[in-house]
Amino acid sequence: MPSEKRIAKHFPNVITLLNLVSGCLSIVSAFEGQLEVAGLFIILAGIFDFFDGFTARLIGSYTQLGKELDSLSDVVSFGVAPTFIVYHLMRNAMGLNPSDGIFSGYWLLLVPFIMAAFSSLRLGLFNIDERQTSSFIGLPTPANAFLIAGLVFGLDSSWAGIFRYITSSPWVMVGIVLVESFLLVCELPMFSLKIKTLAFSKSYKQFALVIGAIILLIVFSKASLSLIILWYILLSVAFYFTDKIASPKGKSL
Repeated sequence: MPSEKRIAKHFPNVITLLNLVSGCLSIVSAFEGQLEVAGLFIILAGIFDFFDGFTARLIGSYTQLGKELDSLSDVVSFGVAPTFIVYHLMRNAMGLNPSDGIFSGYWLLLVPFIMAAFSSLRLGLFNIDERQTSSFIGLPTPANAFLIAGLVFGLDSSWAGIFRYITSSPWVMVGIVLVESFLLVCELPMFSLKIKTLAFSKSYKQFALVIGAIILLIVFSKASLSLIILWYILLSVAFYFTDKIASPKGKSL
């Protein structure tokens, strides 16, 4: 029985490593030109990222090793993997030959790696910031990665024209990278995605996100993921200002 418990306590770490492997496969898929597959592996990594924490809570197995593995895996799956999707989208937008790249003088292709650096910084800040136990300060790295993955899903949807307009301009992609990098480390409070109670007065933020996400999913179907993340960002900004106004001292709740 004790040996079974020792084995069971490693289940969350195994799931975390599956998150890492999914991120690696996303990177490989991007290099092979399968950007939609790369996006799907990021989604899969997000599922594993959810279930490693869920499993750890379920069996009461929190370890320092698990915490370190989680951050290291997230850097790959939600920092490096989406960076390479942007890198290849920019290459396509610039119409480069397979042999052309950064070391051929196309220095603009360095920009996507800013997002990888800021994702790593954001994860480091999250680990030492005691304010982020029940909510977030700045955009969570999985949400950032999902927004990028949503771009490639949109390119293979009935809304492809709009998404092609976005991804066909390297300068628009540069703008997306810079804005997302800022959001990752800015001091904007962003509410937790967990619905802890069905009481509307306490979970109205999460309900607003879910209702909006359902509407976007119905209208945009496959192209909805990036829009859902944008909706989450807009809601966080709106609730930040309404909470600040509602606070007696004008401070954010």
